[in-house]
Amino acid sequence: MAEMLLDEDTIVAVSTPPGRGGIGIVRLSGALARGIAEVLVTLTRPMVAGRARFGRLVDRVSGQVLDEAVVTYFAAPHSYTTEDVVEIAVHGSPALLEYVVRECCAGGARLAEPGEFTQRAFLRGRLDLTQAEAVDDLIQSQTLEQARVAAQQLGGALSRVVGPVKERLVGLIAGLEAGIDFAEDDIDVMPADEIVARVDEVVAPLEDLARSFSYGRVVREGFSLAIVGRPNAGKSSLFNRLVERERAIVTARPGTTRDLVTERISLEGIPVELIDTAGLRVAVEEAEALGIAKSREAMADADVVLVVVDASEGIGSEEESLIEGLGERAHLVVWNKSDLAPMSAGLEGVATSALTGEGIAELRQAILGVVTGGAIASSQGMITNLRQQQAVVAAIAALMRARGAVAGDVPHEMALLDLYEGLQALDSLTGATSSDDILHLIFSKFCIGK
Repeated sequence: MAEMLLDEDTIVAVSTPPGRGGIGIVRLSGALARGIAEVLVTLTRPMVAGRARFGRLVDRVSGQVLDEAVVTYFAAPHSYTTEDVVEIAVHGSPALLEYVVRECCAGGARLAEPGEFTQRAFLRGRLDLTQAEAVDDLIQSQTLEQARVAAQQLGGALSRVVGPVKERLVGLIAGLEAGIDFAEDDIDVMPADEIVARVDEVVAPLEDLARSFSYGRVVREGFSLAIVGRPNAGKSSLFNRLVERERAIVTARPGTTRDLVTERISLEGIPVELIDTAGLRVAVEEAEALGIAKSREAMADADVVLVVVDASEGIGSEEESLIEGLGERAHLVVWNKSDLAPMSAGLEGVATSALTGEGIAELRQAILGVVTGGAIASSQGMITNLRQQQAVVAAIAALMRARGAVAGDVPHEMALLDLYEGLQALDSLTGATSSDDILHLIFSKFCIGK
């Protein structure tokens, strides 16, 4: 990381999406940013930090005006990267934007790597690693709930949880180190029961964070849901109710659905790919047999399986075998056509009527409960990706080893090794000790210009 901090190049990239648009923005960051912009754009007034300035983009060869431009200057350290940053806004012609970038490079800048602006913000302490990851999550968000969670993370919600935990852990380590190093100077050695209590104080909020992953991951990534069952159980009707429009063909004839029908919806702001499948039975013709084979593939790949049972006929051996085969996989039994026959008492699942809409709201909530493991949204910070989850789990494991060592009268020097390992795991969560390889992997997934 120290080597990367020495990179003083001025970088440039188009920050708006590829293609044509009303406005296109070219972003510069580095010591040469202001000088490059002043040469490239003829401004009506001198550039001032925090102010937008109107100007004209002039062709250096012909002297002709190519476009009007608005230039905004952010002076170091009060910018996204903590360097001098200049944003040049012109009309969103790809040819114009390419010209601006080319001229910036001729003036001494180089093309930015994917995510390099945010990487510089991280390396210079403007953001920690959880906030940097949230930048990409916010850009990639498809729903308002995803954007809300990413904005919380970008605002430091997760960092505010981890920070006090690290402080308590560092305090515990310092106390143990003092007891060992200055035992001959009347410094009391911390008693075992106090060490155990203080470890528990550190572990408790980390366990809450670990539990938040089931919800945070689903919000960030979404999930897929396959609707399966016997023919004419009402799968397609239920699919249409969840989609809230007539997307799948519904007839009284069994086996109407021959191919997979998919649609993307949002459940409480979480993206869901719904998959309507062919009815599972012994096929009577080749086309249906192919559809059933695809249904089983979709069921195997789905994050959640919705097993639809015709409540008027009751559960049969096909459904029983299907549910048994799912085992511990996330699934939910839906007793459809409840308007024709009520769900029997004591049976697990959700009663619905795709015809009347009864039970659909409860079904939506039940689906979310299954996929999140009952976890709910938290405004206090949550972990949203596997890297964060592994860091938290590693920290908890190390701290619990230290707890066990102290309870087993193992010398404090040995327990300290585990405590330091736990601290290192928390440092990797926020990026304090992340290796260059990890940073490259994270930021290479960003779009160029961010």
